[in-house]
Amino acid sequence: MLNLATKLLNDEAGFLVSAELILISTVLVLGMVVGLTEVSHAINNELLDVANAFESVNQSYRYDGLFGDHGDSDGSHFYDHGYDISCRGY
Repeated sequence: MLNLATKLLNDEAGFLVSAELILISTVLVLGMVVGLTEVSHAINNELLDVANAFESVNQSYRYDGLFGDHGDSDGSHFYDHGYDISCRGY
């Protein structure tokens, strides 16, 4: 066991933690956080565009009645009033 501990202490191969490497790692992590935040905002904006597209679909329909010599039928209608999406401010 002592031999293994001596080998580990004398081993110079591997990752050396220095001030430069810590600084580079910190800059990279901060850059990733900012980048992922921008990606999150872009995805939210695209999903809002999809929601607005679905909201603008008009599902209303109407047909007039049928009238003939032997009878008639009344028409029917349905009006889609839409929904208010509260997250439009993004």
